Amino acid sequence: MSVEMRLREDVSTAITEYGMVLLDERTGRYWQINPVGTVILEHLAHGVDAVVGSLTSRFDVDSDQARADVDAFLRQLSTNGLVAT
Repeated sequence: MSVEMRLREDVSTAITEYGMVLLDERTGRYWQINPVGTVILEHLAHGVDAVVGSLTSRFDVDSDQARADVDAFLRQLSTNGLVAT
C-alpha cells in the first residue's frame, strides 16, 4: 500500500515478550501482533521503504516478499479499522 498510514489515536499499544498488543479503545478488542508485525508498526512512520529495509536486515526475507508482507499486514489493519491515513 503506498498511502501513508498510522495507527488511529484511539488504538493503544503495549510491547510484550512475544511482540505487541493493540487495543482498539472504541470497541475493546485486542490484537496480538507477532515480532514481524511489531517491526512494521515501529517503523511505519518512516515509510514503507524503511519498513522493508528493516525487515530484510532482521529476518531472512527478500525485499519483494517483505513488501508483500507489509502490504498484507497494512490491509489487515485497515480492514479492522485500526489505521488512519
